[in-house]
Amino acid sequence: MEAIGAAVAEGQTGEAEAARRKLLDLWSAIGPTGDPLHRCTLAHHLADLHEDPAQALAWDVRALDAADAVTEQRLKEHHAGLRIAAFYPSLHLNLADGYRRLGSFDAAAEHIDAARGHTPDLPQGAYGDLLRTAVEQVAEAVTRRDTTRRSSAPGPTA
Repeated sequence: MEAIGAAVAEGQTGEAEAARRKLLDLWSAIGPTGDPLHRCTLAHHLADLHEDPAQALAWDVRALDAADAVTEQRLKEHHAGLRIAAFYPSLHLNLADGYRRLGSFDAAAEHIDAARGHTPDLPQGAYGDLLRTAVEQVAEAVTRRDTTRRSSAPGPTA
């Protein structure tokens, strides 16, 4: 998790290409059957480092698949205060946004509905508010059939 966090931090400072390379190397080391928490975290952040919505979507799908395999016990071993349910609003939001960017509005709407269904699991405060706002922004963009990148979306050009 430390190596994933370091690569993510590097990407957030504008070094997206270097961060992508490091995360891809870690993905190879973890493997497709490795620790689901590591796979979920890595894929979720790697998606944000891709400008191409199709590439981002592929990583977002991997992140959701891995989240489905994370147990509460494994999460508590990493951090006692985390719950896997709180991951789902962000994971579904990213999928909705990716599908929307690609013009697949029905799939985007399904993931917006899933994200909304999980928003009660979000914490109160700035992070939860940020995600709830983003869910509504993406929902509005889906309604408008808008495929442009959101200015508030995470990523190398955000």
